[in-house]
Amino acid sequence: MSNYVLERSKKANLKIRELVMKMPDYCIDYFIGIEQTTSPLTRLNYATDLNIFFYYLSNEIFEKSPKLISLNDLDSLKARDIEFYLSYISDFIKDNVSYHNNDKAKARKLSSVRSLFKYLYKNDLITHDETSKVNTPKIHTKPIIYLEPNEVVKLLNESENPTELTKREIAFNKITNIRDTAILSLFLGTGIRVSECVGLNVKDLDIDNNAFKITRKGGNQTILYFSDEIKKPLIDWLKERELWLDKKENDALFLSLQKKRICVRTVEKLVKKYSSVASPLKKITPHKLRSTFGTSLYQETGDIYAVAEVLGHKDVNTTKKHYASISDNIKRTMANKVKLR
Repeated sequence: MSNYVLERSKKANLKIRELVMKMPDYCIDYFIGIEQTTSPLTRLNYATDLNIFFYYLSNEIFEKSPKLISLNDLDSLKARDIEFYLSYISDFIKDNVSYHNNDKAKARKLSSVRSLFKYLYKNDLITHDETSKVNTPKIHTKPIIYLEPNEVVKLLNESENPTELTKREIAFNKITNIRDTAILSLFLGTGIRVSECVGLNVKDLDIDNNAFKITRKGGNQTILYFSDEIKKPLIDWLKERELWLDKKENDALFLSLQKKRICVRTVEKLVKKYSSVASPLKKITPHKLRSTFGTSLYQETGDIYAVAEVLGHKDVNTTKKHYASISDNIKRTMANKVKLR
């Protein structure tokens, strides 16, 4: 596992510990219990959501400190109380900060609460699980956003030789254009996640075989491959990278101007900068570049299982949900396969 992933997991575990200390003691056993089956980032999401849940119980139902909410208190809750909780978190204020949750966010927070109740019920710590009676908020499927081929060309062209950026952005681009083009090419040519991109080290690259090793969500490592079209900007960046280092040691493949590992926020900003020129009406993020790759791959192959494998989806239904309904070209081809006369 890369140093980046280990460091990220360490930070997540420290934050989990901080949040759990604000909850009742039985939550400690819960987080230990799910440690072997969940990633640190998943547990951090659970801890964040449960922290809000106990804040709600403390202020709206039991009027006692979250630490003092007992198992008997949880056992006394009804499905109606959980439904009120979902309504409450639509808009609420905590520590003088206003929060809003849409249906997707509420569904995730309900899932976190269900996970705790399921654990407690399974271990005979509560007598029933009222969360199982609560309907999950309906999540409305949004159309997948991706770049068309001409927009991809414009995105890369603007990164290499900007013509529509501001004067300040063009001046900045003269320093970063080789790095930025390599990052954009890797997204569009392999479909990796932004966390996987920033976590890459130089030693993860095998330029001779057009391959690289990444750490997927959950910590599993896998080898992906890239085309010669992606190889060139990577080689260009490796040469440029040597000039950036200035004798400083750093294993990270992609560097910031401070000679440190580039962060997710910086990558998001550079994608936004170039995509606002290439496709001004679409809100393009690194994940949308991943969607662009997945869309192109499915349209070219028609093989949903291959797309799922390359994208690292554990469940092919996730891939089908996002990509299988968008290929008009494949639908037209299939329509012409059946002959009536």
